[in-house]
Amino acid sequence: MTERLQPEIVLLADGPTGFTALRSLAARCRVVQVFRKPDQPEAGELGSFANNRGIPVAELQELAQLQRVIADARPAAVVISSFDRIIPPHILALCRFVNVHYSLLPHYRGRANVNWAIINGETTAGISIHLVIPELDGGNLLFQQAIPIGANDTVTALYERLNAIQERELGGVVVRAITGYQGTSQNTGYASYGCARVPEDGEIDWRQPTESIDRLIRGLTPPFPGAFTHLDGQRLIIANASPRLDAPCYIGRVPGRIVGRSPSEGWVDVLTGDGVLRMFSVLPPNSERPCAAASVIGSTRATLGLSRLDLLRRIVALEDRLASLEQLKCAHE
Repeated sequence: MTERLQPEIVLLADGPTGFTALRSLAARCRVVQVFRKPDQPEAGELGSFANNRGIPVAELQELAQLQRVIADARPAAVVISSFDRIIPPHILALCRFVNVHYSLLPHYRGRANVNWAIINGETTAGISIHLVIPELDGGNLLFQQAIPIGANDTVTALYERLNAIQERELGGVVVRAITGYQGTSQNTGYASYGCARVPEDGEIDWRQPTESIDRLIRGLTPPFPGAFTHLDGQRLIIANASPRLDAPCYIGRVPGRIVGRSPSEGWVDVLTGDGVLRMFSVLPPNSERPCAAASVIGSTRATLGLSRLDLLRRIVALEDRLASLEQLKCAHE
């Protein structure tokens, strides 16, 4: 009996989805090349897996590299997973392209879809595998599955669940597409675009409602940039927090003010625009590992949210006020 030949695949992969994409494809296909973006942290698991199977991994410095590999290897398909460069139409025309997109297309086209789904208070996230056409995240759907977003879900937790679906489904979906499956069209009449990227300015405005702040923190959980505040002029990333539902009502509240602290349990309570958020762990400046919030915030007299720039502005405003008062005093004398 003749062994059935596996289709040859090129994979463009980066970020938190690349490793499971490679494992899924390697189980059903022959991956002849993996391309990654330059200047990215080394993907240790992906690199070790590829090295053990003799799969070459290279940085994609320019799209001409991809064009040459397609011309030389003539792969059955190029698969894209967490690779945010736009492939121009003249390269898309060279072979079949399949993309993995972590949203329920046509909703949340673009990037950072899982992050924004949490931040915007959506109740579901999802994965879509689709054929690639020149339109952004367009093309027929080959596979789609929704997952619920729980009240305590973080972006990293959702990625783990979506990665598990990708690993289970991607290889088989790509094989079906190679053998002729064309998928189903997207309902583009209801398309919505997500924001272009993970928000870099994830600074917490403590005047906002507790629920909004909680969603921002869960939507930017490290290794994503992290929602941050300021303490004594230093940036402080909030790694783990949750609304305190049994908090007392504080009269004359000052958002950002610390109102409770437990050194033994490590948490710190901070006032928001309408309640209290309990912070469990934070990531101080120049630190790679989260630590207990109470070990960094040592007093209930602290107020969060003042950056060095804020403090300088306040100093300048006070100096201007003092100068005005001095002028009034001199005028009266």
